[in-house]
Parts: sequence; C-alpha cells; structure tokens
Amino acid sequence: MTTTQVRAACPLDCPDTCALLVTVEDGVATAVKGDPDHPTTAGVLCTKVARYTERTYHEDRLLYPLKRVGRKGEGKFERISWEEALDTIAGKLTAIAARAPEAILPYSYCGTMGLIQGESMSSRFFNKLGASLLDRTICATAGFTGYKYTVGASVGTDMEQFQNAKLLIIWGGNPIASNLHFWTRAQEAKRNGAKLIAIDPYRSLTAEKCHQHIAPLPGTDSALALGLMHVLINEDLLDHDYIANYTLGFAQLRQRAQEWTPERTAATCGITAQEVIDLARLYGGMAKAGEPVAIRANYGVQRVRGGGMAVRNIACLPALVGAWRHAAGGMQLSSSGSFPTNKPWLQRTDLLKKIPRTINMTTIGDDLLRPASPDFGPAVQALIVYNSNPLAIAPESDKVMRGFLREDLFTVVLEQFQTDTADYADIVLPATTQLEHIDAHTSYGHLYMMANNPAIAPMGEAKPNTEIFRLLAAKMGFDDDCFKESDDQLAAQAFNTRDVRAVGLDWDALKRKGWQKLNMPAAPFAQGGFFTPSGKCEFYSAQMEKDGLDPLPAYVPPYESVASNPALAARYPLAMISPPARNFLNSTFVNVKSLRAAEGEPHLDIHPDDSAARGIAAGDMVRIFNDRGAFVAKARVTDKARAGLVVGLSVWWKKLATDGKNANEVTSQQLTDMGRAPTFYDTLVQVEKVSA
Repeated sequence: MTTTQVRAACPLDCPDTCALLVTVEDGVATAVKGDPDHPTTAGVLCTKVARYTERTYHEDRLLYPLKRVGRKGEGKFERISWEEALDTIAGKLTAIAARAPEAILPYSYCGTMGLIQGESMSSRFFNKLGASLLDRTICATAGFTGYKYTVGASVGTDMEQFQNAKLLIIWGGNPIASNLHFWTRAQEAKRNGAKLIAIDPYRSLTAEKCHQHIAPLPGTDSALALGLMHVLINEDLLDHDYIANYTLGFAQLRQRAQEWTPERTAATCGITAQEVIDLARLYGGMAKAGEPVAIRANYGVQRVRGGGMAVRNIACLPALVGAWRHAAGGMQLSSSGSFPTNKPWLQRTDLLKKIPRTINMTTIGDDLLRPASPDFGPAVQALIVYNSNPLAIAPESDKVMRGFLREDLFTVVLEQFQTDTADYADIVLPATTQLEHIDAHTSYGHLYMMANNPAIAPMGEAKPNTEIFRLLAAKMGFDDDCFKESDDQLAAQAFNTRDVRAVGLDWDALKRKGWQKLNMPAAPFAQGGFFTPSGKCEFYSAQMEKDGLDPLPAYVPPYESVASNPALAARYPLAMISPPARNFLNSTFVNVKSLRAAEGEPHLDIHPDDSAARGIAAGDMVRIFNDRGAFVAKARVTDKARAGLVVGLSVWWKKLATDGKNANEVTSQQLTDMGRAPTFYDTLVQVEKVSA
C-alpha cells in the first residue's frame, strides 16, 4: 500500500480557510485533517470539513454529463457524452450570442472561494462572449461598502491577535458555527481574563458562552452604534490624540451623536438604556486605560435595509477610542482586502469589447421573469450556473423557481450533486471537488496565501470548472492564448509578487508548504494609514455625499419592522432571521446524511410568549408565511429567540425539507442602503400551527 499526504486548502465560504492534510492510500483519499503547523488552523477542523471525504465519495456524486428528459424541476436526466454536452451548449450559446450576447448570464458565487476554480477561466469565457455581468452581492457587499467608506479597504485586526484582547465584542455573528478558529482565540482570551460580549437578536451558541448577551431588534445595530457614540463622547471616553491625528469629521459626528441618547437608542433597539450606557463605559473605559479592545463584526448585521450603514457606524468606534493602537484592538469585518491578487489578469477584463449590462444575483427571481425592454435589454435566454445553488439560496424562492421553469430559458449547471438548481437544468456537467483539482486561495478571516494540491484523480468524468470553460471556449472558436493556460500557470500568477505584501512568494514553494503569511503590520492603523481618500478614518465621508448618501453615521430603519412599517406588521407581526445552521455551510453539506441527521429537520425557534399567543407547543408543525410565500417547520419554543422574533436556521435544500420549501420563500429581493446586497434578515412573517 502506498500512503501519501497532500497539502490542500478548504475551499468553502468561511473566514477560516483551513490548511488541510489529505491522506491518500493507493489513490483513495481516506482522511482530511487540519494542518497542525498552520497557525490559524492549528490541526482543528469543523465537523463539516472533517467529513469531506464522505462528500467526495458520496453515492450521489454527479460523475457524467446529463441532459434533461423530464419536465423542468422534475430532476429526470439521462447520461450523455461530453462531446454531446459541449456541442449542445456551444450551439445554443452561439445562436443566442449572434442575436444578443447579453441575453446570456453567468450565475456563480462562493461554492468555492478559490481564485482559479472560482472566477478565472469562467470570467475569461463570459468576457470574450460579451455576456451580461453578474453583480455578486448575495453575502457581504453592504458591509464591505460601509466599511470601505469609513476605513478604506477590507483590512483589520489580524485573527492571530484576538486572544490578546481584554474585551471582545462579537457583533452579528455566531463563530462557533461559522468562524471556529476565531472562537478558539476568543476562548483563549476569555481564559486570560478578557470579557466577551455578544450582540445578536438571537441567543446563539456563541452568545450563550459569552459573559453578556445584548439582543437588539433586527436591523437596529446602526442605532446601537450611534447610542454608544453618544455615551463615549458625552462622558469623554475618547482618545483625543488619535481623533485629532487620524480621523476626519469628528465635529460633525459629535453633533450627530447628540441625537442618539441612551433612551432613544434603547427604544429603537428594544433593549434597555442601561445596556447602552454600560457597554459604552466598558468599551471606552478599558480603551482609555490602555487595554486592547476589539470588535469582531460579522455578516448578520448587514442583511437588512441599513446594513451598510450599520457596519459603517460600528467601524467608527475603534477610532473614537484609539483601539487601533493595539495589535489586539480595533475591528475585523473581513481580511480579504489585505491580499494582493491579480484578479484583472485572472479574469481578463480586457477581453470585453464593451461594458455589458450588470444583473444583480440577489434579484435573479425578478430578472429571470423580466421581458426585454429598452431599460433592461434582452430577456435572459441562457443561464450558466456554477459554484452556486440559487433555487435554495436566493430570496423570494417562488419567483426564482418560476424563472427557472421558463421553457425558453436554456440552463446549464456545473455541479457535484443534483441540487435544487440542478433539477431545473437542461444540461448538467459534473464538476470536481477540492480534492480533485488545483487552486490558489486567499482568506477573509486570516492573512495567509494558500495553495490547494489535487489529492486524487477526478472521479468518473468530472472536470474542474476551468477545464469545462476551456473546452467550451474551444468549441466556440475562442482561440486566444489565455484559454490555453493551465491551472498551474493560472495559480502561479494569482498573487502579485511585486507587491510588498507578497514579496518572495514562489508558487512551487507555496504548493510544497501549503501556506505563506502576508507581510502586514501587526497593527495596521496604529498610526493612521487608512485606505480612504484622506488617509484617515472618515467619520464624515465626502464620497458618501457624492454617492447620494448621508455622509455621517445615521440610522436607516428596516423595510419591515413593527416600528418602520406598522401596517405590514399588523398582518405579519413577527420579525424573522435565518442564520446558518451549524452543520451546513450555506446550502453545502445538506445532502451529507450524517450532517443532516445531526441538524435533524427544519426548525423554527419561537419565544414562549409568541408561541402561547398562537396556541403553539414545542414539536408542533408550524407554517411561516407572508405575502411572498410560506414554508413549514417544527416549532422549538425557547427564549433564545427574543419576543417578537422567530429564527429559522438555514439553508436547507428545498427537496430535503419537510414541505419542499425553505426560509427563502418569505425573504425579500429588496436591496440594502449601499452595496446592492440582500435583506434576508429584514423580514416580517406570521406563524400558525398546522395540522400534522
């Protein structure tokens, strides 16, 4: 028996981007473990990725090209050859492109976070074709935009420093489920005497293990940040030297913050004024005493109408108290802006003959149903889906389904499994998993450039995304040299090695070791150096004003809440959020039986007061509904959900859910205040008991 160990990287949409060691025995991957030498992975994997071989060798893996033989959505296919599949796709796309190339739309996201299998060869293909561009907004663009207006780029506290903080505020996240290696460091900080505070409408697994849990109403985080500013300013819990040297617009901010008394903040957020005062005094007081105080903001705060402003407001706090002076202080939203990648070269934007229209992936339900018009352009006639499962993850699922049901829509899906979306495809192409292809990775939680080596040969006739788009390019007569580059050639140029952050990087060495840390200062903004136009933390943003936004921190109320929309709340009085289930990652892993068994079945957490008012007992099946749709789940009566809030942990494949539906039946396609992002957590519903 021949046994080898291959260095790899986790490809999933998670900030941890773990370094993996894959054990291979006679060509079969037998185990996936965390690299004990990688400083952030430290030999530990989440329960999902620890079972990655179970996913790779799953009995339901798609291994051959398929064509539809049943009705759309029925999921009936027959096996065909790659030659027939490629000829069919090339023929359809060629005919459509001859009339209107923008009628062709790619739809992809972070099924893999890899720079190579994500958006390299595929982008080249669609740019050459002249297809519509996709605005990839469905996760984080609201927060990224608000943070960029304030700080300038997605750069913040190094995850390897958090264990040295003395106060950790975990704002809008559940790292036990979605950022395990940060949580490990938070626990170390706790053992070292740090205080942990969770801010989350829901008492998550993480909130339960913090010293304090503050539960604002969904969509009110920006108001809470303004209330904290009010107390910090009025009680002089400020770093005046840092403000004077490294910030812009403090005088205007001071005036704005006066509007947000603790009482007004408390009334808006549904918490007590004392919670606002105490948190501000703790945060500002510890910072003034020279202690490192840090905020780990996550994506839960931004999936509401005012999500961009919420992140912006939170991002002002570290500069007010000088928290950036410490390596273990400041804030992390994402580290993705730290990486010097060669994305324009990888994606070859120069292949575009003109700038095509852009379609927002969040509004795919509306856009697939939209007829041709002067404003919109041609109706979407062909859809190529890869690295995504829009039937499960996009809002207003009923509209998404109706769009995919169009008989005149030609749909191709590149997939590893027959997902909800694959059921609606005309052609399904089998894609490789991370163990079967090469890739290069950044991270949005740490500062390591990563390499993924293929551990095993592709299963069946599965091919990497890159190879599929190379073959399609050849079929369509695209003979540019860029379509001939190998994955290894692409990966070798994925990072800009002329940039000081990646100086000395060698791709062959990176493949051998698996990872290399960026050259970054320990405390990126200790002496200013923000990436904004002014080079300072911008409390006042002229760019925001130019973009038609309030240039100062403000409160943008939700579209749907009891306070902001009382007429709607009269019919649908409960707010609903749908954060990630611990055993799934977005819609990935839902079909892995062991993980689905651990998750159980779709549940809805509901407060005892709300359940009693509706005659609902624990274990009852309930219907969750609004004007957009409905789904069914089993009630869990618990005070983890604050009164007036219900929580449906997600995202279930619809075909594996109780009633063939999931939480996105009721979510909205309305977009955030900035970043054109989704408002998944800005949702009002009613809940009723249903008969068995």
